[in-house]
Amino acid sequence: MDLMATSALGPLQGPSKSKTDDALRQVAIDLEATFLSEMLKHAGVGKTSETFGGGIGEDQFASFLRNAQADEIASRGGLGLAESIFNSLKERSNAE
Repeated sequence: MDLMATSALGPLQGPSKSKTDDALRQVAIDLEATFLSEMLKHAGVGKTSETFGGGIGEDQFASFLRNAQADEIASRGGLGLAESIFNSLKERSNAE
């Protein structure tokens, strides 16, 4: 069993009713990934160590790794934030 293939909440990929739902879901996942990237940054993920750092190049590319990790977390269900955002966006789009 591949533990990385699912999360406790399950992936957000499910049958959608329209292209609008797909677009809203992707926006919600992207927003959660951005939030997670910032949280990982403030938690110190990707920060170079004082004794064995890779120099300025490592500092410059650490954000790419952090963003990739955040994208992966969000695409696998993340914190559940994307689902809440998606539901809010869907309600708002239906109201208009």
